[in-house]
Amino acid sequence: MTTKDEQIGMHKGALSVLVLEQQEFVKLVQIVQEQINAHVKALKELGVDLEAESKKAKVELDERLK
Repeated sequence: MTTKDEQIGMHKGALSVLVLEQQEFVKLVQIVQEQINAHVKALKELGVDLEAESKKAKVELDERLK
């Protein structure tokens, strides 16, 4: 059996590791979002109507799901 202090230490250690992992995950999500934004901006500058493209894709998907 483990003592209460050992259990507390184990949980604190786990939280420390998980918080660090969470911070790294947030950094990764931010990088991905920056890349998405850059591609969206480039497509808009090239004259692509992303809203129209999105609606077209939704209609095509709805048709396939019928």
